[in-house]
Amino acid sequence: MRVPYKWLKQYVDIDLPPEELAEKLTMAGLAVENIESLAPDFQGVVAGRIKTIAPHPNAEHLVICRVDAGRELQLVTGAPNVYAGQTVAVALEGARLPAGKEIRRATFRGVASEGMLCSAQELGLDVSLISPADREGIITLPPDAPLGADAAEVLGLNDVVLVLELTPNRADCLSILGVAREVAALTGAPLRLPEIAVREDERRIEDLAAVEIEAPDLCARYVARLVSGVRTGPSPGWLQACLRAAGMRPINNVVDITNFVMLEMGQPLHAFDYDLLQQHRIIVRRAEAGEKIKTLDDVERELDPEMLVIADAARPVAVAGVMGGLETEVTPETTNILIESAHFDGASIRRTSRKLSLRSEASTRFERGVNLEGAAAAADRAAQLMAELAGGSVARGRLDCYVRKRRPVTILLRPERVNYLLGTTLTPAAMKELLERLRLEVSGEGPFQVTVPAYRGDLTREIDLVEEIARLYGYDNIPVTLPGNITAREKQTPAQRWEEAGREAAATAGLAEVVTYSFIGPRVLDQLLLPPGHPWRQAVKIQNPLRDEQSIMRPSLLPGLLEVAGRNASRRVLPVAIYELGRVFIPSGRQLPAEPLRLGGLVMGTTGRGWNWPAVEMDFFYLKGIVENILARLRIKAITWEAATAYPFLHPGRAATIKAGELSLGFLGELHPDVLAAFDLPSRACVFELDWDQAGTLNQRQLGYEPLPRFPAVERDLAVVVGDNLPAAAVEEVIKEAGGHLLKSCTLFDVYQGAPIPEGYKSLAYTLVYQLPDRTLTDAEVNAAQERIQKALEERLGATLRQ
Repeated sequence: MRVPYKWLKQYVDIDLPPEELAEKLTMAGLAVENIESLAPDFQGVVAGRIKTIAPHPNAEHLVICRVDAGRELQLVTGAPNVYAGQTVAVALEGARLPAGKEIRRATFRGVASEGMLCSAQELGLDVSLISPADREGIITLPPDAPLGADAAEVLGLNDVVLVLELTPNRADCLSILGVAREVAALTGAPLRLPEIAVREDERRIEDLAAVEIEAPDLCARYVARLVSGVRTGPSPGWLQACLRAAGMRPINNVVDITNFVMLEMGQPLHAFDYDLLQQHRIIVRRAEAGEKIKTLDDVERELDPEMLVIADAARPVAVAGVMGGLETEVTPETTNILIESAHFDGASIRRTSRKLSLRSEASTRFERGVNLEGAAAAADRAAQLMAELAGGSVARGRLDCYVRKRRPVTILLRPERVNYLLGTTLTPAAMKELLERLRLEVSGEGPFQVTVPAYRGDLTREIDLVEEIARLYGYDNIPVTLPGNITAREKQTPAQRWEEAGREAAATAGLAEVVTYSFIGPRVLDQLLLPPGHPWRQAVKIQNPLRDEQSIMRPSLLPGLLEVAGRNASRRVLPVAIYELGRVFIPSGRQLPAEPLRLGGLVMGTTGRGWNWPAVEMDFFYLKGIVENILARLRIKAITWEAATAYPFLHPGRAATIKAGELSLGFLGELHPDVLAAFDLPSRACVFELDWDQAGTLNQRQLGYEPLPRFPAVERDLAVVVGDNLPAAAVEEVIKEAGGHLLKSCTLFDVYQGAPIPEGYKSLAYTLVYQLPDRTLTDAEVNAAQERIQKALEERLGATLRQ
């Protein structure tokens, strides 16, 4: 919720600067997420009015404007949207625009220009809050702007906005008046409610329109008022400034009034063109199967019987509580307005909004709850403003179908219970005073009978009132005490210790931790090239997803890692070396899915370089080394790597299954090029994922000890030629087996293909280290071991010594 500071001050006197007020609101439970200054980054720009427009004699696409900006000026412009009588923003000679641009007198094709007409972009304004007609040309200022007045003042930019992050229960604060009530309660300043006085003509609205509610379970109240003879046009400057500061785009005076009242009072309104309503009837009903409506965003939407619509005698004219229909929208030709102010069921609006993928300011408020008793006042307020600002005449009375009346809420509050829960020593009189500052009606001397106003739908229980007292008293004023008799010590479970060990090992290996959503969209599975029968496609579905992109539970950590990598790459934050330790969700055939713990990682790009070391590409083998270090650090031994083809998202020939004996721990490999393209990754990337629960069963928790060697080692190099399809691991396994207890280590240090090695073969060169702990080896023993290894390689693998 955006709360413009100057608008707020119209209802309550505030002596505090915005920063102090934000602190008070935050401490009272209304978190102020940001204080946004609207102060412009321009000077010397004033309001002017175009008097005449003449073609440029020497340029086809330029015109000459005579502009009254407190004094008459001649300005040359190429803007396509200028017209005589238009109120515009004029940068005078010497004005400064954003980015330090200074305006000087200039000559265009022989015609002098004494300043510049400004567009929204040139003034650094948010174009989303500007009329579409003005986005490709100069900005149009409100017609009532004083000529020569500072454009920043006209646009309402000399203000600050408090951006509130409201919890779902505080629907009352989705309005300026709701926040004003809170400020009045916190500061003790008096609250000024707007005066609503509607001048009515002699016509009776009952003779001119009719309202019928056919779905009383979804619509408790529907109020309608009729305003005739309106003149649709731009809103006055103060109204446009309020809307822009609150984050809404001005459209015309009629629509702007409905938005203004919604922001002011928290009651969504809608304005129908009365003359376009068939038989001038409003019917609130469920939609019929297959029924369609074209909404104000010019999109045709198909409805279903679970959706509530506003219809006339022939067809739907609005999706109730979400958006109006295009066929009855207010246009410049509209002269008669039917104002809707209703109370719709929040759950129904939420379902409809989600099905249609259509959210609006109105649906947000209905979903959280709207004041049932405030519908009539909001309709009156809108009618009053339309009469004042659009020249309308209001028909006598209102149509008020109130089919489900609100039951008053009265709560019993025990003062001793308040002090027990809060640890305070407040007197009953102090509690009563705090509650009355919130405009709650308190009777009795204790226990109290507290009557809750209709706009506070979140107050239903005694504990809610206790919280209200705590908020106003001040959480920082509640004494701090420690609970007594604490004898237990914090202790992690084995599972928690193993999880923490995984994080430490991954971080030590050079990976940065990320935490991603457990929800993903089905489209991600297509991006991973998964075939129809792949197990990951049997993902756990969410019954009430917030959106399609979060409609299933992740079967792997890979989608989240790829999303993070893509986001970093799009911002040129490279290299990327990340990991996540989290749970995935696998259907189990029971009500709840299995949630195994997985450790996954991704690397992309090259390492940094220094004056004495080169950059290294983080490829398959780089990531393989990281995984080996993680497993070794946690004393998981006897790991083997097997070439894999079962992972369609990995590059063929650059993928491996990580195994411990016959147990598969996970996979590692380079991403398939099509996957890289799908996630907008600019370079090769490698990923891994380990079943961390399974890995925990292999952890050798007993530390071994081996004394330092006392006798020297003997090193020998061995180069053999083998088929290029033979894994180096198979060669190493034969070497270790044939070397026996004399062979301490075997390290591959060179792989070569090319002349003079025959085609289809490769040369593998190893360093073999022979050593015994109790004596020095003789040359004869080492030579015999070396010969055994060579013979074994020849007999079992067909290897030959490289000459």
